[in-house]
Amino acid sequence: MVSQSGRFVQPLLNVMTSAVEALTTIGPIERQTLGDQVYGHMRELLMAGRLAPGEKLSLRATAEALGISMMPVREAVSRLVADRALEVTPNRAIRVPVLSVEQFRELSAVRIEIEGFAAERAASAATPAEIVAIAQAEEAFRRLSLDAGADLSEAVSRNKEFHFAVYAASGLPTLFEIVGGLWLKAGPVINLDLRANPERLATGGAVRFHADALAAIRVGDGPAARRAIAGDIRGASEFIIARGGLAHAAADGFSDIKII
Repeated sequence: MVSQSGRFVQPLLNVMTSAVEALTTIGPIERQTLGDQVYGHMRELLMAGRLAPGEKLSLRATAEALGISMMPVREAVSRLVADRALEVTPNRAIRVPVLSVEQFRELSAVRIEIEGFAAERAASAATPAEIVAIAQAEEAFRRLSLDAGADLSEAVSRNKEFHFAVYAASGLPTLFEIVGGLWLKAGPVINLDLRANPERLATGGAVRFHADALAAIRVGDGPAARRAIAGDIRGASEFIIARGGLAHAAADGFSDIKII
């Protein structure tokens, strides 16, 4: 975040232990283009659902977790705020946005169209090596679903890996980039589905949709691949809304912050 003078202002932030724990999984990073590296790592954490909606971040704790100074962290956070993947609250804390139900419905509808199209393209464009990568990601997620003691954070990451293996196989870099932007906003909400609600993993809804998408891509059935991915996104969206995991923007005092 930047002040009117153009200089970075260090806010007083609350430390969320889970956020720091997630950041420590990255480990110290090389001292080359640190701002870009931190941005890339934090972007990945958001996309993979390792940070939850409403979670607050401390610049100091983040820098300490990564073993670097605060300047590249400030740079990375500023870029993520510009991406609307993070937000600055009125008391100048940095947090992961909390989507309203309306915002989340809109985001889910856009994802169904864009990601469904990417899956349909993958069915006609995927190379044998890409199909193998999709199959491996599908298997890894399925194995976790069968493990009663599975690490739910890992399940969230494996879910993301499957989806992005499918989208990478579309052969359309611009489309892949657009999907990444959607997941910056969607990733944290996935915490409300798989990581925060283990019963969703156990019931196997996502597993079935993943298997259907893989089967469709293997035989080149684009419409079926689109339906499978759309069903996966729609099922998760409906579950999250039904569980009441989203706050209305007007109720939480941030109705003026536009996430989408």
